[in-house]
Amino acid sequence: MRSVTGRGCARGLAVGALLGFTVYDLSFTASTGHPTWPAVVVLLTGLAAVLWPVARRPPWFTPQVRTAVPAALSLAYSAGANLAGRSELFGPGEIMILLTLTFIAVRHCPQRWAVACGVLDGLALLALPARYFHSVTDENLLLVTALGLVLLGSTAGLAGYLRSLDYRRTVAVTETRRAERLAIAADLHDFVAHHVTGILVQTQVARMMATTRPEDLDPVLAAIERASTEALASMRRTVGVLRDAGPDAADRRPVGDLAAVAELVDGFASPAQKVTLRRDPTLPDDLPHEVQAAAFRVVQEALTNVRRHASDAAEVTVGLRRTGRRLEVTVTDDGHGGTQLPAAAHGGGFGLVGLTERVTALGGELRAGPREGAGAGCGWEVRAVFPVGRF
Repeated sequence: MRSVTGRGCARGLAVGALLGFTVYDLSFTASTGHPTWPAVVVLLTGLAAVLWPVARRPPWFTPQVRTAVPAALSLAYSAGANLAGRSELFGPGEIMILLTLTFIAVRHCPQRWAVACGVLDGLALLALPARYFHSVTDENLLLVTALGLVLLGSTAGLAGYLRSLDYRRTVAVTETRRAERLAIAADLHDFVAHHVTGILVQTQVARMMATTRPEDLDPVLAAIERASTEALASMRRTVGVLRDAGPDAADRRPVGDLAAVAELVDGFASPAQKVTLRRDPTLPDDLPHEVQAAAFRVVQEALTNVRRHASDAAEVTVGLRRTGRRLEVTVTDDGHGGTQLPAAAHGGGFGLVGLTERVTALGGELRAGPREGAGAGCGWEVRAVFPVGRF
């Protein structure tokens, strides 16, 4: 059972008032002794344009058709009464219909039609007094016309304001989706680059071992297979998110957390490199998700850069520890900057730039440079600090 909302009650009252005023107009017109069919056609057409359910509207029943046809019929009715010299009364029902159609024209019609349909509805509303007051100098005609202008201006102004809000909302949603897709594309680049760089390094190791220790090739080939599978899975997940425009798409982005750092470290280790994870035992697992995801990305990018720029490093250390109310993430190596990777595999240098933006957006700091306390050219350190509030 659906609960009744304030908006639903207001809509019901508005529809009831519109129907009641329309019945009043029809009954009043019938009592004058004049032909009633013009008023019936105008009012019923206007009611259909205003009250036709959205789900049952045919494709041709566009906002410009809904607003232009009843206004044209009302103008024809007013012109016919003037040409015939009859004084036709007009009632609140037709006034409400034309004001509503003006609102629909300004807010919902396509941009090139909004002005034309709005002007047509406004002219139909301002022509209503001419059915009864045939003298242009009549003070009552001027008074009623002025009142109509006030109502028309207020309705059009409100509709224009709401249309501007709709436009701003659309622009904001579009920009948010664009930024989200750019972030997902950056995730795809970083994750796949990490795995592919690992595949390249492991392949080089396998080529060297093929001539010296062929019996030890199986673990290396297994690591290549695992990295290839993970790369394909990351690509499949990310492309699936990009093709899905639903509200839950962002929740399936390939992000990690502190628990996944251990798996990342284990997958990075190779026969030529030892990787050690040093995690503070007092570090909780319920840190904010965005902080954990950023920490994971810092470790991932730093390890990828070790493979690219310091493949001669024998030992890599990953540290996760608490310092007061902050999370500190460090990745250090003892390499000398030697690498045997092809130039095309060195990357475009956007990883640390993106990480800096991500870390600073969370109020943290990122530093990448020579390891403190080491000699010149001996080791590199990436250090990120995140504020996480109370532990």
